[in-house]
Amino acid sequence: MTNFIRLTLAATIAVTLSIGSVATAEDDTIKVGVLHSLSGTMAISETSLKDTVLMMIEEQNAKGGVLGKQLEAVVVDPASNWPLFAEKARELIEVHDVDVVFGCWTSVSRKSVLPVFEELNGLLFYPVQYEGEESSWNVFYTGAAPNQQAIPAVEYLMSEEGGGAKRWVLLGTDYVYPRTTNKILRYFLNAQGVKDSDIMEEYTPFGHSDYQTIVANVKKFAAGGPTAVVSTINGDSNVPFYKELAAQGIKAEDIPVVAFSVGEEELRGIDTKPLVGHLAAWNYFQSIENPTNDAFIKQWKKYVKDHDLPGGDKRVTNDPMEAHYIGFKMWVQAVEQARTTDVDAVRQALSGQKVMSPSGYVITMDGRNHHLHKPVVIGEVNEDGQFDIVWQTDMQVRADAWSPHIPDSASKIADWSYPHLCGNCTEPKIKDPGAASSPASQ
Repeated sequence: MTNFIRLTLAATIAVTLSIGSVATAEDDTIKVGVLHSLSGTMAISETSLKDTVLMMIEEQNAKGGVLGKQLEAVVVDPASNWPLFAEKARELIEVHDVDVVFGCWTSVSRKSVLPVFEELNGLLFYPVQYEGEESSWNVFYTGAAPNQQAIPAVEYLMSEEGGGAKRWVLLGTDYVYPRTTNKILRYFLNAQGVKDSDIMEEYTPFGHSDYQTIVANVKKFAAGGPTAVVSTINGDSNVPFYKELAAQGIKAEDIPVVAFSVGEEELRGIDTKPLVGHLAAWNYFQSIENPTNDAFIKQWKKYVKDHDLPGGDKRVTNDPMEAHYIGFKMWVQAVEQARTTDVDAVRQALSGQKVMSPSGYVITMDGRNHHLHKPVVIGEVNEDGQFDIVWQTDMQVRADAWSPHIPDSASKIADWSYPHLCGNCTEPKIKDPGAASSPASQ
């Protein structure tokens, strides 16, 4: 089947799923849009996010729904096709009349749908770490901003504890998120005294599979001094990239790689033994131990089994799934507080919402920039495809929607600057009764 036919089919299919109790009248349900790629290069990452939203809807419907109504999922497949994301977003709002949308992974998909949500006054929950440099009245960003992932990861690698890197390889997929993130990182590294000659920057297209020459060039570059690789490779290209690292014998103790878009799900199909010690920076890992995370993992495992999802008991949780968990619960709380699904009312009610998260922290929605106050966690890959936590913040970090490291953006920041640990957050890290330990001790 040609790509054209596949995309044409994807563009014409909208799967409407009614989860939980069956409601016959349209007014008896509240419609929730799910806008994630279920085919194409990003399906490896986004399929689990679709399943997470369906799981949360099923759970909420079992509790009686929201405002006395059952939730109804409307699932569409934009097929890793960025213009198609905009078409599908419009379809969800105008044709299916959804009250909220959970969706997108790449920044190019988010940028594609943003004008649609702003024009039609829709509500999007975006669950993935991204480059910042954006704040929209119609988007709630539940993934990490650069100061909640990229900057702390680089600071860790510069430290003695992290290996004392002096040279840097910025390797990413060729689109807005990696390029903007690396722009921020270059400004930051220059401010720390790193010369441009000590920075190697390279991009590959979506779906790229031949990393032999690139990895060989990384090895040559690393001969000039302690080197770390910052990877913003997205989608299924991560599989051949990590395989090539192993093939050329690159070990973490020689050239550590920190990934911003690789988590448990992406590692599920890779032999991780040669990758032990390489890093990822997120706000959550499945390996975090606390009662909320235990319940989240148990809920996910049960949902996978009950619905006979592909992968079975090998399916894992990851950071963007946790972000959807947090965003969904905040949306439900806001709707119940506002007593309506009206977007303007719900948007106002979302400000200051708090959720006890599987990361072990009380997470707060910042009403000023629509980002979450989140912890930063760095993990090492272990042989089981999970992550051993090697470093994390003591408190939630308030997101920079605009980077203070880019001169043109610094003026857009409100009255705080990096690193603004959440000084007005007074909640302890763990609120779970009987929690055995705090995240910092794990």
